[in-house]
Amino acid sequence: MNIRTETSNDFKAIYDLNYEAFGNRDNESKLVERIRESSGFIPELSIVAETNGEIVGHILLSKANVIDGEDITEVIVLAPVAVKPSFQKRGIGSRLILEGLKIVKELGYGLVLLIGHPSYYPNFGFKPARQYGIELHQFNVPDDVFMVCEVKPGELSLVKGELRYPPAFF
Repeated sequence: MNIRTETSNDFKAIYDLNYEAFGNRDNESKLVERIRESSGFIPELSIVAETNGEIVGHILLSKANVIDGEDITEVIVLAPVAVKPSFQKRGIGSRLILEGLKIVKELGYGLVLLIGHPSYYPNFGFKPARQYGIELHQFNVPDDVFMVCEVKPGELSLVKGELRYPPAFF
């Protein structure tokens, strides 16, 4: 298994992978395309898992902001994570998430936020975000699915406010 940054040659395979992984619907595939075309896109954070020349997994992390009055902190949001159905339950998603978090840290970002499954993401250090003073109003989700991971120690004590997903998410 090779974990690497996507290339433009991967775009069609990534589109198809997200389509299949999310139940033959194109919402996430189109989200990936919109993020790629946005100012929040970071090429190093669109990561694929490849085996025998086939893209079997993909993760995308991109920029968003936490806003508290006049204070704006750039953060990273994780969405989507996709693994080809016939390759699920083999740790591919985990490897992609760990690689993504490692690169986020290397790039100097302090926090990664997401909306996700409350029993899966805590395995990677994600915790409910609202308990740390980070709110989400754009999406109506329960506290346990809106999560944050502190990749730079001490960052959670510095950042408070409302997470604002960029226009690409809508």
